[in-house]
Amino acid sequence: MHNLDDYREIAGKELISEIYRRATGLHRKRVLHISSTHNGGSIAEILDSLVPLMNSVGIETDWRIFNGSPDLFTISKKFRNALQGDSKNLSEKEKQLYVVGADEAFSPYYHMAHNCVIFHGPHPPPLIRVSRKRQPWIWRCHIDLTSPNKKLWKFLKGFIPNYDKVILSSEEYKKEDLPVEQRVIAPAIDPLSLKNKDLSEKDILEYVRKAGIPTNKPVITQVSRMDPWKDPEGLLEIFKRVREKVDCRLVYCYDMALDDPEGIGVYSKLYRKAKKLREKGDVVFVVGKDQILVNAIQRYSTVVVQNSIREGFCLAVTEALWKEKPIVATNVGGIPIQISDGEEGFLVEPHNKEQFGKRIVEILKNPALAREMGTKGKETVRKNFLITRLLSDYLELLSDIVKF
Repeated sequence: MHNLDDYREIAGKELISEIYRRATGLHRKRVLHISSTHNGGSIAEILDSLVPLMNSVGIETDWRIFNGSPDLFTISKKFRNALQGDSKNLSEKEKQLYVVGADEAFSPYYHMAHNCVIFHGPHPPPLIRVSRKRQPWIWRCHIDLTSPNKKLWKFLKGFIPNYDKVILSSEEYKKEDLPVEQRVIAPAIDPLSLKNKDLSEKDILEYVRKAGIPTNKPVITQVSRMDPWKDPEGLLEIFKRVREKVDCRLVYCYDMALDDPEGIGVYSKLYRKAKKLREKGDVVFVVGKDQILVNAIQRYSTVVVQNSIREGFCLAVTEALWKEKPIVATNVGGIPIQISDGEEGFLVEPHNKEQFGKRIVEILKNPALAREMGTKGKETVRKNFLITRLLSDYLELLSDIVKF
């Protein structure tokens, strides 16, 4: 656990001083974050660093878990998919279960004495109608809302106007039909966390070898959930094209988050499809629950890729940029906020497997280009996407909304 002063050398004394100044007026105020899980996924990783830092500057900050039933998480995943554009709508029964399930999961928190409550993820919006609201409520939406399923969005937006604010990850996600203020706060990584801290070459190789990754070829890595929106099957087809040009290896460093009921099915299908390449050792699957392991794999990789169809922001890209890795990624969601095509990496339109593969090959054959992109990427993250900037943005938001 770190305090704010630990980041002074990385973030700069000006930002650290600004954070302390903003926090002065919020001392002893109480803030509650609520999410669906304590581990697995970017929300949990952000809160794992943000909550202690908020406490370190004098804001009494709690983090609680939204303990829903398996049915609720299954429906919520459908909801999440629909908000990202999936054509499948929820039935009326599923909508009713969504509202009732959210209420039951939230019932332990009805009597909150906090000055502000921040809800993360797709589960909480209906709570505003079934709970007694005594303080400002904020909905933090972490997903891409550019083209939601129209029927599902109509259902959901009936709840959102009763929130005091909505936080989004990109200007592109703002919705004209919402009467509540929508504020853009980009996610961020913690440079001192186990997942992002510096590692020695010895430690990197030790973790990579323990994970069963041979070290005799260049490595292409995607770090992500096993989620259809990450298109891991499409990445397999891209890799087959790349392999015709450069002898290399593909690593799927994946996580099965507790609130994602689809992961096992996506993994099983992909694992079967990759059978021949797995047997040759050219495709390797690594469960990425160990943060130092993920850190080591990203640092060892020659190229980091993200073949997403939709993407709220993608901290896996941010992490790789911080580790000075060149990126090839799809031009979706929050990825182009982090990468300018040809600078920190390459951007490719979704489903363009041929172009995606060509860009990977270009980097694999040009180490000087890879180093140049890596240097630019780290500086981009330092300026824009570290946890200290995120803390500063949250303090500004709380100063605007918390009553004294």
